[in-house]
Amino acid sequence: MTPTAASAAFDESAKTLAADAPFFIVMNAGSGRRQSDATRSVLERELGAVGRRFELRVVDDPRRLADVAREAAAAARKEGGVLVGAGGDGTLCTVAHAAHDAGCAFAVLPRGTFNYFSRDHGIPADLDRSTTLLLDARAFPVQVGFVNGRMFLVNASLGLYPRLLEDREIYKRQFGRSRLVALWSALSTMLKPHRHLRLHIDHEGSTTEIRSSTLFVGNNRLQMEQIGMPDEARALEQGLLVAIAPRPVGRLMHLWLSLHGAAGRLSDSDHVVSFTFEHITVTHPSKKRRLVKIATDGEIAKLQMPLEFRVSDKPLFLLKPEPAEAEANRS
Repeated sequence: MTPTAASAAFDESAKTLAADAPFFIVMNAGSGRRQSDATRSVLERELGAVGRRFELRVVDDPRRLADVAREAAAAARKEGGVLVGAGGDGTLCTVAHAAHDAGCAFAVLPRGTFNYFSRDHGIPADLDRSTTLLLDARAFPVQVGFVNGRMFLVNASLGLYPRLLEDREIYKRQFGRSRLVALWSALSTMLKPHRHLRLHIDHEGSTTEIRSSTLFVGNNRLQMEQIGMPDEARALEQGLLVAIAPRPVGRLMHLWLSLHGAAGRLSDSDHVVSFTFEHITVTHPSKKRRLVKIATDGEIAKLQMPLEFRVSDKPLFLLKPEPAEAEANRS
């Protein structure tokens, strides 16, 4: 596969940070006060013990997360430091967006349920290990995607998938956060009535109309591998994104496709359309500038059509293990 212009632009060397670069850590308190206290304790033990300066900003109101992240990113850029996100993929994406805009290095302390972004880059889920990694890791360029002006690290979607996420949050509030609760919620949503979208997709000079319950755009190699799409996973390393759309099928077939994905066999199905791209524009056949629900890394927003999905022409510089170690850590 020929590298794209975007991937060629990412052929930059990893950056070694100054030995005294400070860390500006933004954490979403929605994960719980106990988790916030535990994170602070580990930071004081691992970073404080070696005299490394850090500042932890715990955000109690999720609506302020983006503003706090931008303030911390400005401080990191001014002082040659690192902006660190502590949380799940949604929190990490918001904080990463601020780092990307400010042009400062970014690091993560995984504190979520699935942690697709950190796992894909070989960052340990263990808080002690991921904190220790901050001290000597280099910053490597990694690919990010955008839909209109909204960044995503793992995936973006419209249609049924945002509904799955909304229902999952309801189940989590009732039964707690776990992968089993997320799976049960997904099965319940799949069995409810849903309508199919009619979309026009402009890609490389041609327009294709699709009917589907959802349009899913992936930017995570681990997630693509887990659902059984290895060729698409490799395309992500060439500066491309992956679009996936199930063909119009009934609820039971949707459930069957989901089980195929969970078993890592989605590419075996004839009921799924997929393609890779650098840039696509998605419109409704009526051409009306309507608002649609979009999910980016688990967070829901309303964006106005047309929707432009694209690979960013500027990488995010992420602190992560050296390539061989990162590959060994992926799980």
